[in-house]
Amino acid sequence: MRIGILGGTFDPIHFGHIRPALEIKSLLGLDSIWLMPNHIPPHKASPLVNTKQRLAMVELVCQEYKEFKLCDIEARRSGPSYLFTTLEELNKIYPEHEFFFLIGTDSLVSLPSWYHWQSLFNLCHFVVSTRKGWRLTSDMPIFKEYEQRLTTLGQFKSQKSGLIFQVDITPQAYSSTQIRQQVSQGLSPSDAVPRQVLKFIAEKNLYQTPA
Repeated sequence: MRIGILGGTFDPIHFGHIRPALEIKSLLGLDSIWLMPNHIPPHKASPLVNTKQRLAMVELVCQEYKEFKLCDIEARRSGPSYLFTTLEELNKIYPEHEFFFLIGTDSLVSLPSWYHWQSLFNLCHFVVSTRKGWRLTSDMPIFKEYEQRLTTLGQFKSQKSGLIFQVDITPQAYSSTQIRQQVSQGLSPSDAVPRQVLKFIAEKNLYQTPA
């Protein structure tokens, strides 16, 4: 099966995560998208709510959208969530699957700072979504890899790993930071967050201090 993986803190998960992932699933003909919450993200500040609560919010989304599945492999770790370690483990557990890791241009630019970054291409494909204000230039360390591995959807042939797909998706004007700020102000951002997730946030009294 072709499995897309979307990692993140999901603090909280919102339509800015959900809608692009659904578009990518359709564009690439993926069988499923696995939503993978981090426990201790090595490239971001620590989440404001605990791992158990973030897992619960993602599970609510998976219950509502059959296209998604919760992947808790990183959330169960006690240490930082390095993608290399995660993909190694997933490939051992699911050797029959072909993994597509979803990132934005901003993350692709920083990829050379990731743990064992060049070995990641032996473990998955990358699907890169355009990010406003970000672009690749020839002086960037990732540029050569990007240029060599870039593959159009029409040229795609079955290959276990190592390709890069560039996709244009519908821009989403949502961010977790803004959502947390709205909730702390007593607002209910129903346009940005699924109803069941908002209900969970209210029931657990989350994000009541400014982000």
